[in-house]
Amino acid sequence: MGEVDPAFVQEPDHRPKLSHIEAEGIPIIDISPIINKTVKDPSAIEGLVKEIGTACKEWGFFQVINHGVPLKLRQKIEEASRKFFAQSLEDKKKVSRNQTNSSGYYDTEHTKNVRDWKEVFDYLVKEPTFLPATPDEHDHQVNQWTNQTPQYPPNFRVVIEEYIQEVEKLAYKLLELIALSLGLEAKRFEEFFIKDQTSTIRLNHYPSCSYPELALGVGRHKDPGALTILAQDEVGGLEVKRKADQEWIGVKPTPDAYIINVGDIIQVWSNDAYESVEHRVVVNSEKERFSIPFFFFPSHDSEIKPLEELINEKNPPKYRPYKWGKFIVNRKSSNFKKQNVENLQIYHYKLA
Repeated sequence: MGEVDPAFVQEPDHRPKLSHIEAEGIPIIDISPIINKTVKDPSAIEGLVKEIGTACKEWGFFQVINHGVPLKLRQKIEEASRKFFAQSLEDKKKVSRNQTNSSGYYDTEHTKNVRDWKEVFDYLVKEPTFLPATPDEHDHQVNQWTNQTPQYPPNFRVVIEEYIQEVEKLAYKLLELIALSLGLEAKRFEEFFIKDQTSTIRLNHYPSCSYPELALGVGRHKDPGALTILAQDEVGGLEVKRKADQEWIGVKPTPDAYIINVGDIIQVWSNDAYESVEHRVVVNSEKERFSIPFFFFPSHDSEIKPLEELINEKNPPKYRPYKWGKFIVNRKSSNFKKQNVENLQIYHYKLA
């Protein structure tokens, strides 16, 4: 969601042509029928499923309102994020990520991958998180990754874990709606996440930039996971490439809404019925920006391939299977070393 590691950028980063269309663009969907358990009207759910399916097919993005995540909890994590990033660089680097632990702080100004104008703090949703030790398909070693917790603000861990619980509930509800929109059982995707998911929550800070025409908050890319659930502040900056005409559309912030985008995994599961769409973040010359994406990732041993229910003789599988853990470790490996080839992408698994 314009919120991924430099390693996730799909192609070499080029400075942007900053022409774009300022528009609300992507659909805003009220999901209260599936959140409010007192709603018994089947037609309300059917209408919601249709809206979600249309948004996934036509945009790959949508916003949700009446989503069930308490506003006070969101305000708490936004405040904690601001307090953390307001510290000195020396204090923030006390919890820097490294080659053996992907959680923690980093900023693009002081890393080898100087592409994006931002600083970040990553936190694992499940602790420990299990990931392969290497991207080598013949190496079966698995590492346990754990979180780093900053000393300031003092209640950081409590706030972020309370927030994770609520956003995770939303993620499962959204997966149900997407499954139903594809004609699948509501719980079809749950098996990939219920044990040992590798999801991450990220705090982003984009400082103001005096030369916004020379930088991007995050370069154009697609998200590799299943779903991304983004809370952004009132400053905005996220832009989505509209499928209909390939124009960059600025996503106007909607108070208390979440921006949802379909990732590469759902593109593969749906056999291209739904597409993961390019997006980027532009920087602001006057204002800093904060955002909090939740990356919903399956367990490391999940085999990602088109679902059997969605393929047939007329619609054969378009991708060969891949292991999620090996895929993501391959992608993360470029954070600490330069590579002569582009990062692994799902189109590398595309069948002729």
